[in-house]
Amino acid sequence: MSIMDNAIELGARIRKKEIKIEEAVRVSLDRIQSLDGDYNCFISVEADYALERARMLQSKLGKRESNNPLFGVPISVKDNICVRGLGTTCGSKMLKDFVPCYSATAVDKLEDAGMVILGKTNMDEFAMGNSTENSFFGVTRNPWDKTKVAGGSSGGAAASVALGFNSVSLGSDTGGSVRQPAAFCGVVGIKPTYGRVSRNGLIAYASSLDQIGTFGNNVKDAAALLEVVSGYDEKDSTTYNGKRIDLQDAFSGDVNGMRVAFPVDLMEGNADADTIRSIENVVNILEKNGVTVDRISIGMKEYVLPTYYIIACAEASSNLERYDGVKYGYRSNNYENLHQMYRNTRTEGFGAEVKRRIMLGSFVLSAGYYDAYYLKALKAKSVIRIRLNELLSKYDGIISPVTPKTAFPVGKYTDNYVDSYNEDIFTVWANLAGIPAMSVPCGTGNEGMPIGVQIISAAYDESKMIKLGLAIEREIGKLSFENEKGDKADE
Repeated sequence: MSIMDNAIELGARIRKKEIKIEEAVRVSLDRIQSLDGDYNCFISVEADYALERARMLQSKLGKRESNNPLFGVPISVKDNICVRGLGTTCGSKMLKDFVPCYSATAVDKLEDAGMVILGKTNMDEFAMGNSTENSFFGVTRNPWDKTKVAGGSSGGAAASVALGFNSVSLGSDTGGSVRQPAAFCGVVGIKPTYGRVSRNGLIAYASSLDQIGTFGNNVKDAAALLEVVSGYDEKDSTTYNGKRIDLQDAFSGDVNGMRVAFPVDLMEGNADADTIRSIENVVNILEKNGVTVDRISIGMKEYVLPTYYIIACAEASSNLERYDGVKYGYRSNNYENLHQMYRNTRTEGFGAEVKRRIMLGSFVLSAGYYDAYYLKALKAKSVIRIRLNELLSKYDGIISPVTPKTAFPVGKYTDNYVDSYNEDIFTVWANLAGIPAMSVPCGTGNEGMPIGVQIISAAYDESKMIKLGLAIEREIGKLSFENEKGDKADE
C-alpha cells in the first residue's frame, strides 16, 4: 500500500511523527519521475520548491498551525490556478511563460493548512475540452489504459491521484471538468456549489459556470480538501458567507431514510449497457441501505447541451479578449502594425478548440443573434435551475451516470469535435444550476475501465451528497489497478 493512497491517514502519521513530510514528498517526486514520462500528468514539477517547503513545515509540527488533518500532505494543482512564483500556463502557448505574482485564494488556504504543492497538472487549453488532448503540452494518458484519454479538462489532476503521485489534487469544473476525468480515472471528484470556493486566482473560462473542485482517492479525502479550500473571500463577491460543510454529519455515512431521484429518461440513448448496469447496481446498494430511490423523468435533455455551450462560449469570447499580446503572455514576432500584432498573436497563441469556442461565442453575442441565441440560452438556464431546485426540494439527491461510457481512445474525436460535446450530457446540469455534484467510482466496464456515478445535491448542502457517496464507496470499495511498472509505490 502506498503512503499516497489516503491523505487523511498520511496527515495523521505526519502529526504523530511516524513519517517526515520530506519523506512523503520524496515518495511522490520519485514516483512522478519514474512514471510521468508515460502519462504526462504534470506540466511542471517543482521539486526544490516542494522539498524546501516540506522542511519548513516539519519545524512547525506540534504547534497550533499543524492541527489541520491534511498538514504536510503533498498535493498537485491544475495549471489554471495561480500559484505565486510558479509558472501557470492554462495548458496554452499563450501563457507558456506566465509566472503570476500572487496565488489564488484556494492556494493560499491549502498552504495555510500546511499542504505541499508538488507542481502544476496538465489540462485542456483554457479548460476547453473533455480529454486533455487540447493541451499545448500534449495529451495526458489514462492510468488504466494508455491508449485512452484521462478525461478533461482536469485530466492531469485526476490521473495524478489515480497513479499515486499524490492522494489529493485541485482542479476546476465548468461543465464536468472535475467529475468526468474522475470517472475516467477511477477516483473521486467533487464540484462544490457555485460560490463555495473562491474563484480569485482561477483563470477564467466561463465565469458564471467555473468552480474550483477537488480530487481524492476516496470520498473523505476529497471532502476534507474541499473543507480546506472553501469559505468566504472578500476578493470574490460571488463567494458564500454562510455555514460550512458539516463533515462530521457527512462522514457518518448514515443514509437510512434518505430519498433520491433517478432520472431514467436522461439515460435513454445517452448511456451504454455497462454504464446502465453499474448505475442500476448503485440503485440496489442505496435501497439496501434504506434509501428510497424514485425513478423519474427530468425532461429538458434536448436543451441542456445547447444552453451550456452557448453560455460557456459567449463568456469565453469575452474573457479571452484580454490575451492580445500587449500586457502579458505570448506576443507574435511577425507584425508590422498594432492590428496585425493582435491578429497574429491570437492566431499563433491559441489552439484550434479555443479559437472555435471564441468564434462561436462572438457569433451568439453579435448584433442580430444575441436575442436568438444568447438571451434564449439564459432563459433556458433559468428553467433548468428551477427544475433541479424543485426536485431537490423533494429529494436529498439526484443520481445519474457521470459519462455516457468509459474513457474513449485518444484521437477518437479529432475529426468530429462536435460529437465530443455529447460526452457532457450528464454533467453540465449542475454547472448551469450552480449546485454541487460529485463523481464516485461504481464499477468497471467490460474492457476493465472505470465507471463513475454522479450524485447531485441542493445548493450548499454538500454534506448529503458526501454521505451518499460514502455509502456507495463502502459497498463497492476502491477501484484499483496495476500498470506495467507494478503497484503504486510501497512505503
